[in-house]
Amino acid sequence: MLDQQRFILTLSCTDAVGIVAAVAGFLEDNECFIIDSKQWGDAVTKTFFMRCEFEAQGNCHDIEALEQAFLPIVNRFSMRAQFYDSGQKSKLLVMVSKQSHCLNAILYRCHCQLMNADVVAVISNHNDVKSMVEHYDVPFHHLPVDKHNRAEQEAAVLDLKNRYEADLLVLARYMQVLTPSMVAGLKGQAINIHHSFLPSFKGAKPYHQAYDNGVKLIGATAHYVSDDLDEGPIIEQEVTRVDHSYTPASLVAKGQDVESKALIKAIDYHINRRVMLNGNKTVVF
Repeated sequence: MLDQQRFILTLSCTDAVGIVAAVAGFLEDNECFIIDSKQWGDAVTKTFFMRCEFEAQGNCHDIEALEQAFLPIVNRFSMRAQFYDSGQKSKLLVMVSKQSHCLNAILYRCHCQLMNADVVAVISNHNDVKSMVEHYDVPFHHLPVDKHNRAEQEAAVLDLKNRYEADLLVLARYMQVLTPSMVAGLKGQAINIHHSFLPSFKGAKPYHQAYDNGVKLIGATAHYVSDDLDEGPIIEQEVTRVDHSYTPASLVAKGQDVESKALIKAIDYHINRRVMLNGNKTVVF
């Protein structure tokens, strides 16, 4: 008897009658046991989204066999569909500048196998986090950036992404703006963390600006990278209450905690195939 193997199917297409029945019928016909299934139809765009996790108990025990067998349904509904092996770890390439809180959270969770991913390398335009990265026995690449070498260094980043076969680029407080030419090839493959819920406080020291304005909420937004600075399709947001007793330093500390939580959740959603792009928005199952 073949061993059971777990897979994830994600799909989107124009909403229509019979999609769920067709998927369920396909899985039944191929002796697959559904573990989790979620779907949603966007009433505005008339687009249907679905994520289904299942165990293969029959003859379809690899991605190619599943894709080939599912092709008639893909053609019937003009679907964009993808199968994934649930047991295969994602490879993360992390970029960071001087602030290490998000990076540390990622490294720790991967090291303790609390996330279905490995950090294959860390890139930084500074050397501040080098010792931390080496402590986790992860390759560290120092790529300083200035206005004269930006194109060269971005090409080096993409080369490293290809070399390590990274599935996801994570900007864990990387304080450089990526050029449109680099972003163009990273749609849905790069996640950034931004100190959002502070929309009026852009630029340097946003938490100090928040303190000066007496905010009562601070938060963070994890989103896919786009041409629009600190925007892009939102994956996850975290927020926490603060009050008059907070100093700028305590706001920074609280903000860093919120940033780490939002980014970790976004990465986890992404690597578990729970995020689907819906124009400038996302569907998160």
